[in-house]
Amino acid sequence: MLKLKYLFDNVNAAEMLLKNWEFDRESTDMFKYYRISSNAIYPFSWEGKTRLLRFAPETEKDKGNIRAELAFIAYLKANSYGVLEAVASRNGEELVEASTPWGVFYASVFKRVAGVQLNRTDFRDDIIISHGQALGQLHQLSSQYVPDGHKRWSYLDVLDWIEEILSDFPHETAALAETRLLRNYFAIIPVTDRNYGLIHYDFEYDNVFYDEATKSCNVIDFDDAMYHWYAMDIEQALDSLRDYTPVEGFEHAKKCFMDGYRTKFDISPDMESLMPACRRFANLYGYARILRSVAEKWENEPEWLIQLRERLAASMDNESIQFGLKM
Repeated sequence: MLKLKYLFDNVNAAEMLLKNWEFDRESTDMFKYYRISSNAIYPFSWEGKTRLLRFAPETEKDKGNIRAELAFIAYLKANSYGVLEAVASRNGEELVEASTPWGVFYASVFKRVAGVQLNRTDFRDDIIISHGQALGQLHQLSSQYVPDGHKRWSYLDVLDWIEEILSDFPHETAALAETRLLRNYFAIIPVTDRNYGLIHYDFEYDNVFYDEATKSCNVIDFDDAMYHWYAMDIEQALDSLRDYTPVEGFEHAKKCFMDGYRTKFDISPDMESLMPACRRFANLYGYARILRSVAEKWENEPEWLIQLRERLAASMDNESIQFGLKM
């Protein structure tokens, strides 16, 4: 999540950055449908087809990580995986680093994928199976992936980043204890090419689109990709499934998802035992990101920002329940 000061609509910055790409002039009217969280996303069109401008301040992102993300997406695309596609700028660059009156930004443009977000479907069994197949295929391709340039960060780098953030908040002793517990726990888990690799991390229903025409899924938003155990992706996907499934129907839905997954990739027998620790990792990472994001405050904040702070505070309370408990 970006720092709160970067969540304000900045249509002027978006217009300046977009001029690095081809676009339909009248389509900047689509900017009103922008959204900002971990990045600013502004829709537009080129030759009548929807595209998405994604940008963030250089202070919020690591350039090497972005380049590694784009390389992994290109690899997946080359292997016929249903994934978003980056669009080269006028100068032939997929990643543009641009100076603006508001600072330096990293910007990219992506084609819109086919289909509808899974959270807008009726969650038929075949759709849930397709969701599982998409994740299994992703992990199968990841298990064979060897980057030839920049490499995405790993869960260890994330834990280092969390400790660095927490150093500015000495009262966050429980979060620091949780960081060290997870570091020690994961240190004893064997790493193989069948259980560990470059994962999506956020394989949830708003990032996966189901295309009825092809009966398959297309995946977006690899911004959080990291090297981790594949169980992390499975846990995140099942947690999202739980949010959209009645309690009495979850076990059936989970079976559909895992059956689909196994048609593409064999999960190692010990992976399910890792999922509780993966959930705690996700909670800790989310907590640290929010902590950093909300640290700065201003007088006379707009009502939407006040309400956002309240929601984020509630999220932090929920995410910190298990901090420091024995693994």
